[in-house]
Amino acid sequence: MFNVSPRKEKALKEKMSLFGVQEKDLKESFMRSQGPGGQHVNKTSTCVYLVHVPSGMSVKCSAGRSRPLNRFFARRILLDKIERAVTGKVIKEREIAEKIRRQKRKRSKRAKEKMLRDKKMVSLKKEKRKAVSLDRDR
Repeated sequence: MFNVSPRKEKALKEKMSLFGVQEKDLKESFMRSQGPGGQHVNKTSTCVYLVHVPSGMSVKCSAGRSRPLNRFFARRILLDKIERAVTGKVIKEREIAEKIRRQKRKRSKRAKEKMLRDKKMVSLKKEKRKAVSLDRDR
């Protein structure tokens, strides 16, 4: 049906049944793609626009040059979107993004000074730990 391996198609159907998404709930339409692909993309309607009517979520997919492959990808993307909405995975993704933003943020002048002071203290501690050489010949 989608020009993918039976294993992938089976996994998609299992995920659809897990979230209660049925084929009759999906409204599918096709349009011309944009971007690379040359004459083939300009002549054929390979872009898939998929709407899950009960939730109102929609997806547009033109990842590949063939319509069956794009239909498969669109369903997979839609299911991921539904999963995020159902399980609250969005909140976790937002927290991760915020953490990365904080890590990349420029430090304040005061924070830099404190960091350098702490580094200096550590280096002084290590300096004191050095082994003392005992010269008995003197």
